[in-house]
Amino acid sequence: MTSKQILDAFSETLMQDERILSPRERELLMSLLQNSRAVSSSNPETQSAVSATIARTVGETVAQRAFTLLGGSIVEQILASAGMPAWIEETMPVVAGPGAPQPPGNAPQPPGVKQPPMKSPGAPQPPGAPQPPGAHKPGREPDPPSSRPPMKSPGAPQPPGAPQPPGVEKPERGPQPPSHGPQPPSAVRPLSVPMQHSAGSGNGVGVLEAPAIARAQCVVLDEFLAPQELDELVNYALQHEAEFQNSAVVSPSGDPGALDYSHRRSRVLMDLGKHEQIILERIRGVLPSVLERLGVEEFPITNVEAQITASNDGDFFGAHCDDSQEIIASRRITFVYFFQREPRPFEGGELRLHDSSGSDAHAESYQKIVPQANQIVFFPCSVLHEITAVECPSRAFADSRFTLNGWLHN
Repeated sequence: MTSKQILDAFSETLMQDERILSPRERELLMSLLQNSRAVSSSNPETQSAVSATIARTVGETVAQRAFTLLGGSIVEQILASAGMPAWIEETMPVVAGPGAPQPPGNAPQPPGVKQPPMKSPGAPQPPGAPQPPGAHKPGREPDPPSSRPPMKSPGAPQPPGAPQPPGVEKPERGPQPPSHGPQPPSAVRPLSVPMQHSAGSGNGVGVLEAPAIARAQCVVLDEFLAPQELDELVNYALQHEAEFQNSAVVSPSGDPGALDYSHRRSRVLMDLGKHEQIILERIRGVLPSVLERLGVEEFPITNVEAQITASNDGDFFGAHCDDSQEIIASRRITFVYFFQREPRPFEGGELRLHDSSGSDAHAESYQKIVPQANQIVFFPCSVLHEITAVECPSRAFADSRFTLNGWLHN
């Protein structure tokens, strides 16, 4: 095997390790490369320079993370080959306050003074002899984990006559790093799972318990279109203001096109021009990864609906599911792409994805997604969701909450 083949195989292995490049970072790189090709397609030299810059940056990041991970692995292998235990018992020194008596054996002895013999652990101690609290006896090897006595929980009753702990306060652990590091753009927003500690466990080991609430699944990607594509989409919506029509809903009887201003109020544009093809091409590029994150199996797309929605002052969309009626039951995935002006000229207009309880009833909790330009959200059509009321003081059409939203049918 040549050196290049070895490096290629090594690179492929690192690509599979999410500690080197997370799925969110891979999606960001894919979006950056697609955008750079779209912008510089007519200039191969510019495209090559952009790709080289991205590759250099990624290479430095991968090298640093791989060094951290592999360095620890190499140290463990060295310890294993030397016959040393992989676990190391840390003994923190007890710092005595001013004037406090020093435990025997720690104070310096004058020359010629014979050290008293060490007592065996079970030997009786003379009454009143000071005991070194928590002191590590020299020459004693640390006990293997299996032989260590179980730790008692605070306040647990002690058997009569059993030796009591010396009362030395254990050093507090330093602040622990968060389970989820800072996330880069174009990424899945991870959901945190609460850690529950089992009762009576003094070893600090977390026990995962099944949450009572099932969180609504979604995937959020930033910087989805190239800046030029985003600007052209904004201009297209503004130029076609007269063609926007009042939004309709599917009535309880299943009839499409019903107007219900108590449930939904906004305006839509059904003709997207060239922008429909652009957005769908980008969606196809990320869809396998999105479906994997959502836990949805890949399916043949038989139809795609897409529209531009403009929501102005007082507009909203009540809680609903996108596949609740028979006429739209084939919808599988909903996508919502935000492209309003920045800074955002309105308040509200949040997308709320409601969680569900174990009984399939909808819980009171929900996830809130605040509109951000050039951001797209994917979620299953079966998720109950709503759009909160928009507050747009100017009431100008150009200051509306704009989305390019749609549905993928199976």
